[in-house]
Amino acid sequence: MPTMTGARFVAETLKGYGLTHVFYVPSIARRILAELEIAGIERIVCHGEKAAAYMADGYARASNGPAVCMAQSVGAANLAAGLQDPFLGLSPVIAITGHRPLSHQYRNSYQEIDHFRPFSSTTKYSVAVDTVEQLPHLLRQAFREATSGAPGPVHMDFMGIQGEVIENGETEMEVIIEEDFMKRSTLRPEPSQEQIRRTVQVLAESRRPVIVAGGGVTSSGAQEEVVKLAEMLNIPVATSLNAKGTIPENHPLSVGVCGAYSRWCANRVVAEADLAIFIGSQTGSQVTLDWRIPLPGAKIIQIDIDASELGRSFPTTVAIQGDAKATVSRLVEALEPVARVEWVERIQQLVQEFRDEVSPDWHSDAQPIRPERLCQEFTDNLPADAMLVSDTGHAGIWTGAYIELHHAQQEYMRAAGSLGWALPAALGAKCALPDRPVVAYTGDGGFWYHVSELETAARYGINAVIVVNDNRSLNQCRVGDERVVNANYPGMNADAMWQFTDVDLAKVAESMGCFGIRVTDPANISSAIDEALASNRPAVVDVVSDWDVVAPPPWGPSSSERVRYD
Repeated sequence: MPTMTGARFVAETLKGYGLTHVFYVPSIARRILAELEIAGIERIVCHGEKAAAYMADGYARASNGPAVCMAQSVGAANLAAGLQDPFLGLSPVIAITGHRPLSHQYRNSYQEIDHFRPFSSTTKYSVAVDTVEQLPHLLRQAFREATSGAPGPVHMDFMGIQGEVIENGETEMEVIIEEDFMKRSTLRPEPSQEQIRRTVQVLAESRRPVIVAGGGVTSSGAQEEVVKLAEMLNIPVATSLNAKGTIPENHPLSVGVCGAYSRWCANRVVAEADLAIFIGSQTGSQVTLDWRIPLPGAKIIQIDIDASELGRSFPTTVAIQGDAKATVSRLVEALEPVARVEWVERIQQLVQEFRDEVSPDWHSDAQPIRPERLCQEFTDNLPADAMLVSDTGHAGIWTGAYIELHHAQQEYMRAAGSLGWALPAALGAKCALPDRPVVAYTGDGGFWYHVSELETAARYGINAVIVVNDNRSLNQCRVGDERVVNANYPGMNADAMWQFTDVDLAKVAESMGCFGIRVTDPANISSAIDEALASNRPAVVDVVSDWDVVAPPPWGPSSSERVRYD
């Protein structure tokens, strides 16, 4: 067994697991970073720890495998905060931090806090690595934890403020790469024959079933299988935001994203269904509109790789612990085609009514530009192999409900809750997908969070395109701000609570070495995005939009509609 330093062991292990980039804020693991260069892994120096975590998150989701971010002791709590999104988004991010040696503990050592408490709520596994001898076992375990079961972030806290005790330590170590943990969902548990039999029976009894595809479909790569199942049984497909694009959104069985950031037609379909088949979905508040859909009395089939999720939100008729791709493949093998003419006609009617209602705004020539028109330009012009990255809030609503992905090669990923995530996440995704277009959709509110990372993009030539729905405000807050102020503080102006200064964001981008273009006429949106993609530089497209336009609230069933099925 060879003798090597911890630094060499870490670098060779990351190389063996297929990583091409790491994201960090200095000063951390200097010898590891030097060894990473020797190993051919790009080191991306970020301007903030949260941005480093978001870049790693984007990289992990785009590559469907692990990613690494790092920060020293004083930045560890910031890095932990940045792991909230990969934790909520089930993303296999490995965070490496340093901690002061034991002689410094409990003595008010400069910049030192207990690192485990900040990481306890944003990781599925957190360990202290105090000796180099622990490194081989714990580093391999970090990859296992991050990628297996329900994926998620893990944390390794190296001894030394910069991890220097671990990277400088030397001992006999063998680099072992476990191929089963190089990607998410390489281990694929399957359902039992009895579960398949019960599922077939429940499906045969259903007149109005709906598939609700969740993020587990995306991480498992089960999109083709889900579409095959839907087509075989004539079942409409609604998706969570994390599964948007599972079925092309111009497919006759696609009803769109359901839940809180949704199309009303998707929520109506789920509410009218007598059977909901949740595939790889945690059935959380967002996809179920605070558990208001499906309606009480609807039967539930839930498929999830994590047994603890089964029945968490709804009593299940059939609960299957299994990988989405493997389980749906087994169902396709066991089922016979079914025609559901009336149900399909009903769901297509609802989808067409939604499209007819939105069409005037999709094609509006208004100035300032309506966000719906910007979304239509994405639908019409996004490259067929593009990765679309969306921020949260209004950006999640606009992209989820109003942009359609028509090509099987188009992919979508979105913030699981942190505003400002999209810009750095898009940079991480572009590192993972250097030969594909990566286009982010954010508002100016989200853009300002990590604008400094445009310099990072320019420095490393990370040529993602950032499209900003620039309404000079946090206008998602506007309605609530004005309602509270008007009701309780007559004469007070609430504008300062949500309005920003008008700044030319294209010029900001250009000042950092990026391509920038500002759009005020909707007729110029598509050409501006084309120019940005063709610039071969990191790019910002600043679309000046109407701050009076807010995303509509989601449709939900009224109390009278929430009746139990017979």
